[in-house]
Amino acid sequence: MKKNVCSHINSISELKAATKHVCEECVKLGDVWVHLRTCQECGVTLCCDDSKNKHATAHFRSTSHPVISSAEPNERWLWCYKDEAFVTY
Repeated sequence: MKKNVCSHINSISELKAATKHVCEECVKLGDVWVHLRTCQECGVTLCCDDSKNKHATAHFRSTSHPVISSAEPNERWLWCYKDEAFVTY
């Protein structure tokens, strides 16, 4: 990763990719999502803040896992909730 972004992003040595292209929580609810994000600490894939359920942000708030990546095709970026840091790769 690019250095001097934030300590959370800098600590990632290997990216976790989505194993399924679904929001795991929306599927349980029978709901839909807009875009998907993958937690870089535990690997869960959840919906973005443009989705009504905002599961990725809820996951951060409940677990304090700070960094997500886009799980969308052709998008290569990371976001750190704690430091509000964004980086493309």
